[in-house]
Order: sequence, then C-alpha cells, then structure tokens
Amino acid sequence: MTRIGIILGSTRPGRNGEAVARWVLEVAKQRSDAEYELIDLLDYQLPHLDEAYPPSMGQYTKPHTLKWAETIASYDGFIMVTPEYNHSTSGALKNAIDFLYGEWNNKAVGFVSYGSVGGARAVEHLRLIAGELQMADVRSQVALSLFTDFENFSVFKPNTFHEDALNTTLDQVVAWSAALAPLRQR
Repeated sequence: MTRIGIILGSTRPGRNGEAVARWVLEVAKQRSDAEYELIDLLDYQLPHLDEAYPPSMGQYTKPHTLKWAETIASYDGFIMVTPEYNHSTSGALKNAIDFLYGEWNNKAVGFVSYGSVGGARAVEHLRLIAGELQMADVRSQVALSLFTDFENFSVFKPNTFHEDALNTTLDQVVAWSAALAPLRQR
C-alpha cells in the first residue's frame, strides 16, 4: 500500500505546526487509500548539514543522516506542514530536505502551510526545491491563516472548508505517488 509521510516542518518550542500536523494526520487516517504517518523533525535532531559529500552522491556517513535517509526512503510521497518565516519555509525543514537527494526523487509532495498570508510564500519556495529534487508537487494545497484559523495566533481552530482542500491535496499526492512508483523501482 502507498505510504505517505506527514512531515512536521517546525521545531520551535510552542510551535503551531504540531496541532496542524496532527489535524492532517487525523483527517488522513479517516481514508483507506494509503498508510499515513507523522514524521516529526524533532525526533531526528539533525544538526546543520554536516556531511562531507553532496547529498546527490548518496555517500552518507553520519548516523543521523543514515536514520533520516532510511525514514524518507520508506515513503512514497509526503505532505509537508510548513510555517512561513521571513517569506520562506523554516530553516529546520530546509535543512532536513537538504540532507538527502535520491530518497526524495520520483515522489509526490503536497503542502499544508500556515502564516499571516497562509504560508503561501513558504510553499512557493518549497515548490522550487521539490523540482530540483525530482519530486512531483501537486497543485492543491492548504493555506491556513494565523488570523482566521488560530485563536490568539496560537490555538488551532481551522475553518471547516479546509478539510475539503486537505482531502483534495491528499487525493493528488496519493495518485501521483502511485503513478511515480514505476520510476522509483528502477
């Protein structure tokens, strides 16, 4: 069965992303089209990229990189839950992405973002990164506003219409993950 990882892309204390990622997982678990699991970057404790060779060479030497590579390699596609910091994604998520190369190739990715403008600029940057990693980014996304989907900018209370957008995003990620499977088997 198709495996989709939901990557929690913030490591800040008191992060809003944890509630968002758990909501994504809760909605996804109601589906039967794939296996969904949460991948919390805090569980990997990745330092700033510290491998001697470029990730495209696949010559990982550090235990934390090997653990991260094994995790990412085990999934067919991803939902990245990202905050928007300074018109981009979080440094923690960008760093985690940069550790690997081949493990991302030929996999689908969708985005759930949050911020003052719904995290739209963070997703724009992630789409460019996904292209370089040979990932298929899906059109649909969920953009959550700190003004309307969070009480006091910190208690997650998403508008009900976001669930439809999330299901559409999941539909597209699952479909593209299945379509790309023959390329991953080469």
